[in-house]
Amino acid sequence: MQFEFLKRDNAARNGRLVLSHGTVETPVFMPVGTNGAVKMCMHDCVKRAGAQIVLANAFHLYIRPGLDVISSFGGLHEFASWDIPILTDSGGYQIFSLSKHVKVDDDGVTFKAPLDGTTHRFTPEKVMEIQQVIGSDIAMVLDECLAPGNDRKTTEISLKRTTDWAKRSLKSHVRNDQALFGITQGGFFKETRMISTREITSMPFDGFAIGGLSVGEDLKTTLKMLDVIMSLMPEDKPRYLMGVGDPLLMLEAVERGVDMMDCVLPTRMARHGAVYTSHGKLNIRASVYAFDKSPLDPECTCEVCQNYSRGYIHHLIKRKEATGMMLATYHNMYFLHDLMRKARKAIHERSFSTFKRDFLNDINALPKE
Repeated sequence: MQFEFLKRDNAARNGRLVLSHGTVETPVFMPVGTNGAVKMCMHDCVKRAGAQIVLANAFHLYIRPGLDVISSFGGLHEFASWDIPILTDSGGYQIFSLSKHVKVDDDGVTFKAPLDGTTHRFTPEKVMEIQQVIGSDIAMVLDECLAPGNDRKTTEISLKRTTDWAKRSLKSHVRNDQALFGITQGGFFKETRMISTREITSMPFDGFAIGGLSVGEDLKTTLKMLDVIMSLMPEDKPRYLMGVGDPLLMLEAVERGVDMMDCVLPTRMARHGAVYTSHGKLNIRASVYAFDKSPLDPECTCEVCQNYSRGYIHHLIKRKEATGMMLATYHNMYFLHDLMRKARKAIHERSFSTFKRDFLNDINALPKE
């Protein structure tokens, strides 16, 4: 992996990430293809929407189809016919979300698979083995993600565990054509966040992720913690804010120097009829759009907005037609990729603060639905 700066505008960075399966311009949004596919969008549509890199989940791929299947194809790129870079999440967030079925100790995690109830054991070494078989361009270490509300003592115990797991991951990762990112944690205390960031960034990872934010806390808290973390992040490595796909938070993150983001929210929202527009989110299921001949977003240049009306997509979504979900999904992905493209251009022109201000003014120009 190679990472280089192209331009800076205060803390905001425009860079280039060179990976085994392609080059990625940053800041970048990564659509989530949990099982090796982005829901309701074929690979060519994902790329036409502007995706430079996609995210897949090692946890889910390990459960199904299993490492034996993926290995027999020579890795996930060959199995899923992806020809752009892939980042794999380690399963740390799934441990967090499946907390009722998970037992965490200092050595690793024991959990029941949600698909069939079978019991499995993840250790830092096992997670490295899984991702090296998958063959993703970027692998993530196993970490422990905490929910808001945990006390200081619990947070400190979890922080130490995450640091120890990061060290073990480094020792067991041997694939030279795969970058490895460490993950900072530390909950919602300034001191523990600082400790985690310093400990993880002292290790020779190829990049660093920020975990444990955007997990239910309010925006003010997210930004407060992000300010603490970003002030300690190395300048010469890519910075990845995990689990963020809200346009407002994305721009706040870019302004603070974040290079990479991902989230399942844009595609999940689309399947239920919620779409991003230049004036805020729109619920296309609402009956007011039944006779609306205008596009989802008159200011959007995507294929959906150039060819289909709100009224038609409203009809499809209300009837639970897959085509409606596909059209809304494509639009939402295009919207976020286009937002990052414009952000890169603004950084290059050293006008990011103006771009962000104008975007937020437009978002607030009309009432959100």
